[in-house]
Amino acid sequence: MAPTASVPAVSGPPGLSRRPRPRRIIAVGGGKGGIGKSMVSANLGVALAQAGLNVLLVDADLGGANLHTCLGVGQPSATLSDFLRKNKAQLDEVIIPTGVPRLSLIAGAQDALDAANLKYAQKQKLLKTLMGASADYLILDLGAGTSFNTIDFFILADHGVLVVLPEPTSVENAYRFAKAAFFRRLQQVESQYGIEDIVESALTTREGSLRTLHDVLAQARRKDPASAERLERELASFRIRLVVNQARTDADLNVGAAVASAWKKFFGIEMDDLGAIRYDDEAWRSVRKRRPVLIERPDSPASTAIQRIAARLLALDGTTDPSSP
Repeated sequence: MAPTASVPAVSGPPGLSRRPRPRRIIAVGGGKGGIGKSMVSANLGVALAQAGLNVLLVDADLGGANLHTCLGVGQPSATLSDFLRKNKAQLDEVIIPTGVPRLSLIAGAQDALDAANLKYAQKQKLLKTLMGASADYLILDLGAGTSFNTIDFFILADHGVLVVLPEPTSVENAYRFAKAAFFRRLQQVESQYGIEDIVESALTTREGSLRTLHDVLAQARRKDPASAERLERELASFRIRLVVNQARTDADLNVGAAVASAWKKFFGIEMDDLGAIRYDDEAWRSVRKRRPVLIERPDSPASTAIQRIAARLLALDGTTDPSSP
């Protein structure tokens, strides 16, 4: 295992901030299904493992688990369901090998209805346990949409990676996902800053004035300028990492930068464009073969793009590739 650096406490659901945790958590989400989240998660895990890091992939798509298929792993003998139902008391009992050195997997829950409606106590147990997992990187492959379970996993992560297709409907859904994540984050700290009424107004007024960070902070300053200043500093760390998948044209390659710019202009928060993955027949063929494209065709355009995205995440963490000379 690569040496683990000390990590600052993470802001998240109550009771989690001081627990032991992996070096870094990456959550891969999206506003709609069929955009390639699982493909990105699986191959990002392969890329980081190939860089010499210990990686644990978790299929957290509660109700639509298929990450094991992307990795060519057969029907798992133990899944997230077993851990949640206490058939397996320890997380290690549901971790399975993937065949890729340094890359392990927790397969997703198979009983879709129970898992998709995860109870609060189950979610807390899962979050606390995952944050104590022994890994350099923990990658959560999330379900589509903006349910509380999905959003809570997303904002828990050090890197919330939002996958989007270069299509108007996908971009619109990605914006909704980002906004839902931001306001969910506000809900987690509202009592700390005394802004419960402001957040409630923002969430319940369909066409109200509280639609951006600027709006929320302006209201907060009227109540307590000092508290609003602390809130602004805390929320400055809320930065979504954007990945454009299946880019077919040169214009598609610029969609990420355009979305990030619009988000900053209209919402007042930075968004990082990690890059685009070109549409690649090799990636499609690899999916059909149930093999990560980084394993099946490491020289393909899709593989090269994913390796660049992994390198950018490592650079954001100040981590160099352990396998580099």
